[in-house]
Formats: sequence, structure tokens, C-alpha cells
Amino acid sequence: MRGEFRRTGSSRRREIHPCRPQRGIFILLRAQPPTRGTLLTSRTLTFVKRSAAIGAVALATASLQPVAAHAAPAPIVGGTPAAQNEFPFMVHLSMGCGGALYKKDIVLTAAHCVEFTGNDTSITATAGVVDLNAPGAIKVKSKKVLTAPGYNGKGKDWALIKLARPIDRPTLKIATNTRYNKGTFTIAGWGDTKENAGTGSDKLLKAKVPFISDTKCKQHYGSRLVAGQEICAGYPRGGIDTCQGDSGGPMFRKDDSGAWLQVGIVSWGDGCARPGVPGVYTEVSTFASAISRAAATL
Repeated sequence: MRGEFRRTGSSRRREIHPCRPQRGIFILLRAQPPTRGTLLTSRTLTFVKRSAAIGAVALATASLQPVAAHAAPAPIVGGTPAAQNEFPFMVHLSMGCGGALYKKDIVLTAAHCVEFTGNDTSITATAGVVDLNAPGAIKVKSKKVLTAPGYNGKGKDWALIKLARPIDRPTLKIATNTRYNKGTFTIAGWGDTKENAGTGSDKLLKAKVPFISDTKCKQHYGSRLVAGQEICAGYPRGGIDTCQGDSGGPMFRKDDSGAWLQVGIVSWGDGCARPGVPGVYTEVSTFASAISRAAATL
């Protein structure tokens, strides 16, 4: 059966929710549909971008590799390496998720990347580099985590991680209204270079994806899409998308002043970069006030 799989890469595992997939940034270098495989449970299911399972961390290893359309005669190349300091707000999380610096000591990520609200010193946030093995990487432990109140695996897919000390890197401003929910977005993350690889990428990759309206997105997802809480993006032909491992990372664009603005959080989707199957992201503007209030408590 098809299932939703949230991509969080941790020694801890999240159950699979039978309806909602999970995601990360990924480009499959094969001119054929993604394979099916058993992951986290004994069930065999189609790879999806988000596991909407409740109460545990999902396996999230994503990548910005271009995925070939089903009928494509040759691989589609869409992801490219990010330059050092191109996206200085990007954070890699040790459980296999991505995130962005909301405050210098707070990371905004996906709810399905963390297990609970409370003290947690098990997560290492890495920032300041595009290559995770490069010298100069800034590594800081977590102090607390806060999952969106009322999160149950459908919508409200955001969380905050309080760091043990500030990271002296630029933060990423979040959208407070829907004005920028249009046009083309940038996605970035570390993760697998092919579906189900499970190895991740040491280097930060980037790609661009266009906005897709709720009406068009619902043509595939139907009632699974939580309109108003989620925003869709991707190419109708497929080929470029987020996938396993990019969970929690930002989807962003430039505002009128030319500054980066976060409009989404990598959340879920059916498979990776399939034709007619958009990626689904948490609609940040919907939760901007709640995120601000939550951050003030950390």
C-alpha cells in the first residue's frame, strides 16, 4: 500500500502512517519509477516524503538530486551544490533532518523530526559549512525541543529546537502572511542522492521548485492535503523535488527587499519528483504567530 513516510534519520524510528508520506530533497538519477522497499517496519510501501506517524522520530535523509520523469529517456539533473555562505542560515540536525536558524539559538524544523516537547540534549546542530566534513563546522548541542501544540501527524508540522548556545550565523526570517506564496521557491538540504540509499550527502545541495495551488495539489492528494496549513510546490512533469532526508529544512524565496524569506518547511509527499505529484510543505505564515510565541518560552 502507499504510505506517508516522514524522513528523519535517527537511531530512533517513527512508525509509518498509512495515509501521509514524508519528504526530503532528492533527485533520482534513473529514468524509471522509484522502487518499493521495506523501511522502518516489515511493511513494503511506496517511498514517500513524509511519514505522518505520531509519537516517534522518522527516518529523514534527503537530497537535492534531480529525479527522472517516468517516461524520460535520460536522467534529469536539477540539483546543484550550494556555495559556501550562500544559505548561511541552513542547519543540519544529527537525527537526519534539516532546519533553519529562526533565532541564533533556536532552529525551526519539522514536528516529525522530534519526539516530544521538553528537555533534549541528544541533537547536534551543524552550521557554518556546506560540506559537513569541512573544518570550521559549528556544532552545538540541543537543550530543549518544542513540538507544535496539537500536532498529530496531519498539518501543524513545525517544531523548535533550543540550542545550548547561540550560533553566530544569519537567521532566516519567516513569512507572516501569504503574499509570497507564489512564484518559484528555493529548496536546500543534505541527503540521499538516490531513493532509499540511506547514506545521505555530506554536501549541501539546492534546487528550485514552482508554487502549485491548493486546487491543483488536491487533484492528487485530495483530503490528505490540509489547505491553509500546507503549501505545495513542484513541477507537473516531475524531475525535481525534495525527498528522504530533507525533512524540516526550509523552502524559501526572496522578498521585495531581496532578503531570503522562509515560506515552507519540508514535510511530506508521495514518492519523490513523480509527474503530477507535488511536494507538500508546512505553510509557515499560518503558524508565524504561534512560532513566535513558542520561541519566547524557550
